[in-house]
Amino acid sequence: MADFDTPSARALSEFAEDLLQKLQVHFQALTETITLKMEEMGNRIDDLQNNVTDLMVEAGIQNTDKEQMI
Repeated sequence: MADFDTPSARALSEFAEDLLQKLQVHFQALTETITLKMEEMGNRIDDLQNNVTDLMVEAGIQNTDKEQMI
């Protein structure tokens, strides 16, 4: 039967654990970045929608957000 308590087996196990930890940290950073970008994009879309509504009101088009919801 193989001996899994050899120095090379321990080194491989430590390497694997270290790699998984680094991947987890990297994945968490990517998740935070994506979440932030999505929030920023949502804010930009809201601003764009408000600007379009303001332009429509200025142009005399009466379709405001309230009317569009009906």
